[in-house]
Amino acid sequence: MTAGDLKNSLASSSAQNGSLAARLATARRNAALVLRLETLWPALQPTVGLLGVYTVASLLRLPQHLPDGLRLVAITGWLGLCGWRLYRDLTNLKPPSPSAIDRRIESASGLTNRPLATLTDKPAGPADAKTSALWAEHQHRVLSKLGTLRAGWPALLPRTRVHQALAAAVLVAVAGTAFVAGPHALSRIAAGFIPGRDDADVPLPHIEAWITPPAYTPDAPVFLGSSKTSPSVPEGARLTVIVTGLKTHPTVRAAKGMVLTDEATQTLDAQSWKLEVSVKHTGLITLAGRGRVLAQWPVTVLPDAQPSAKWGDKPGAGKGEWRTRLPFEAAHAYGLSALSVELHLTHPGKNTPPRTLTIPLPLSGQPKSIKGAITPDLSEDPWAGEEVTGQIVARSISGHEGKSAPATFHLGARTFHSPVARAVLELRKRYALGRESRNGTATDLEALGETPGPIYDHTGMFLNLTSIVSMLENTRIEPEAARTGAVNMLWDLALDIEDRRKGDDASALASLDVRAAQAAVAQQLRHMREDDNKSQQAREELERRMQTLKDAIARKMQALAAQAMREHTAIPDLPGFSRAGDKAFSKLMQQLERDATNGQSAEALERLQQMEDATERMRNATPQDMAAMAQQMMAQAKVREQTAALRDLTSKQASLLDHAQSRLDEVLRAQSREQNALADDGGDGDQDYGSMPTGELLRRLGLPVPPDAGTAAPPPSPMLDPAKAEEQAAARRTDRANQKALTHALDELKDEFKSLTGKTPAAFEDAQKSMKDARKALADGEDSAAATAQEKVLEALRKGRQQMQDALKGNGKNAMPSFLPAFGGSGGDGSGQEGQSQHGDGGSTPDDESDENGDQQKQQGKRDPLGRRLGEGGDQAPDDGTHVPDTVARQRARDIEQELRRRDSDRTRPQQELDYLDRLLKPF
Repeated sequence: MTAGDLKNSLASSSAQNGSLAARLATARRNAALVLRLETLWPALQPTVGLLGVYTVASLLRLPQHLPDGLRLVAITGWLGLCGWRLYRDLTNLKPPSPSAIDRRIESASGLTNRPLATLTDKPAGPADAKTSALWAEHQHRVLSKLGTLRAGWPALLPRTRVHQALAAAVLVAVAGTAFVAGPHALSRIAAGFIPGRDDADVPLPHIEAWITPPAYTPDAPVFLGSSKTSPSVPEGARLTVIVTGLKTHPTVRAAKGMVLTDEATQTLDAQSWKLEVSVKHTGLITLAGRGRVLAQWPVTVLPDAQPSAKWGDKPGAGKGEWRTRLPFEAAHAYGLSALSVELHLTHPGKNTPPRTLTIPLPLSGQPKSIKGAITPDLSEDPWAGEEVTGQIVARSISGHEGKSAPATFHLGARTFHSPVARAVLELRKRYALGRESRNGTATDLEALGETPGPIYDHTGMFLNLTSIVSMLENTRIEPEAARTGAVNMLWDLALDIEDRRKGDDASALASLDVRAAQAAVAQQLRHMREDDNKSQQAREELERRMQTLKDAIARKMQALAAQAMREHTAIPDLPGFSRAGDKAFSKLMQQLERDATNGQSAEALERLQQMEDATERMRNATPQDMAAMAQQMMAQAKVREQTAALRDLTSKQASLLDHAQSRLDEVLRAQSREQNALADDGGDGDQDYGSMPTGELLRRLGLPVPPDAGTAAPPPSPMLDPAKAEEQAAARRTDRANQKALTHALDELKDEFKSLTGKTPAAFEDAQKSMKDARKALADGEDSAAATAQEKVLEALRKGRQQMQDALKGNGKNAMPSFLPAFGGSGGDGSGQEGQSQHGDGGSTPDDESDENGDQQKQQGKRDPLGRRLGEGGDQAPDDGTHVPDTVARQRARDIEQELRRRDSDRTRPQQELDYLDRLLKPF
């Protein structure tokens, strides 16, 4: 057989075993793998043994008792030793040789005489044709006898008894310690091999955790325990965790949608830690430390909604009004921090510069809801009179922002009567809104200055116009700066032209000073409000600016008075008019300064708006207006006189009531002395109270007796001392004469008020009737009836005073507007301020006078509901002696009380008497 025949024999195949070559190659690969495993495992056994020893130590919790630093050193050293041994053993490994692979196949397959070696062997001696044929035949016979070729299973058991004993010892030690550790075995092994990790046998640290809601919420902190319930907290709440008994700092993790932000860790001591984190969104919070989950808390986070804002009814300026009404409503669950209105032009032009007009709305503190309206003066803005779209912007104290639905309305604009002033304002608006170019505006202003009229005739205004034109023509000035400066200066020019339309230079300069002083006061108020500055220096600065404004207003009023004199306009009581105006503005300024000092910025700004309204009406006032207002002031003076007369009449009527009450008190004291004398004599100690009339029992107790509280006739009134009786009779005659005089005074007051207002208070008629009854009772010597009638008089006078106020309010609605704050209100010009006095424009009421004289009334002493000063009357007279009842008198009173209770329970008695007894005994 030749070599080719041998190859064909190896490639031959049978149905069962396939080709011999394929089977032999597979067997050799398997045998090589088995041999590698058998050589690798002995190399790994020392390393595995070392790891097993450390595992036993970990199961016995030996490394865990070491500090983390020493444990890290031990683990590093031991693993280094294992790595060194493994490296040494692996480098000594050699791959199996082909002969070793064949010997493994022969051994595993049970082949004898090493048949696989025949395939590589060669015959000894020289190779001739006969020898080669014989050797080929031999190989063919050997191959034909090969059966299934196997590689066998690797032998992994230690080969020596010593190695077997060591391996068995390590396995027994690991299994035994794992059995002892129980379910904590894995955690012990992990803690032994991982530095800074505790096993399950280490007690958990002490944990205190709570969630603090944001400071702007009213919620209380929520403490977290072992409960699985999910607490509900607001968005932005702060989780605080204090861990005690943990060697390393813990960590907070978020899961299931939870978002944690602003995490902060603080070391309290060596084993105490404090963690803080803000929670957002609902989810699960996990606290982990030293390889373990220390706690888990499901938390439900309530989202913080945006603040709501909406417009009130009818925003914007009405027809002819120069103030813009901005009604607003806003609310948020936790409170509002800022509120404003943002305005945009509804129909901006192509060249209109982008701009947002922001108007802050007043907030007092941080309210949860607010509803109100302000009427700012936006007439100075170039958008005055234009249609704008506004939104209310509300910002909550939690940082969220909400906007209202847009509303469209017109801004208020001042009415200018001068054609030149209106032309200036038209140029100003066109330039500000981008409808007129910069050069075109300068050209138009030059033409306006060259036209004969107020600007051409007045040097100051002409120079002002020239400076505006120069600003516009100066290309070195930025366009925005030129626009802003020109718009402001054109407004001042238009106001100056309008002020000089009817007045002189002094009046115009006074108006200019008033506007400048008002702007200075408004600026200081904003400074005090925004910076929360209420220092002495800020108050002094406000007072200084207020004094400047007061002086400017005084000069304006003097200019109006001088103009009236020049035009020969009759103004009654011109000095009184000036004093009244000065008093009105001074009072308003005092209120403004007091509000600003107390931090009531909204009220202070409202006072300033009232003053601006008054000065605006003063700007348009004519001498005829001053004369009409002077007439109005005279009428108001009469009203104050009538109010003072009514107050004096009420005071005197109360004195008459005091006199009658004093006489009644003297009679009661005489009766009390008589009863005490009888009690001291013991005259009725053994009387049968059951047989006494109810009225008599009540008299014994010193209580008032109803007309039918007993069938027996009342005992005679105690006899007063003749001198005292004569004194009381003389006092009644005097009071009767005074009562008659008060009746005449009331009649005159009624007629005067009717001539002034055309109305008569109906209560005055009732008062006169009660006065007549009081006179009759005094004539008959009935002080009790007189006191009752006089009480009715006081009540009727009180009602009459209120009816006088109502009548004056009604008349004031049709009165002409005034430019004095104390005497005027919102007029037809629409400049009224929201929340202004509801007395109308017609003048002051009796309440005004009462307010002005409030301090004097307080000094006169407090009064009771009947108008009497406390401390007057006989019931307030000092008692010279205090009588303390003895035991017998107290026992007698208790016996009478028990008898009254017995009669109250007797339902057969008259119903009126029972009702009286019920009311009498109810408080006891």
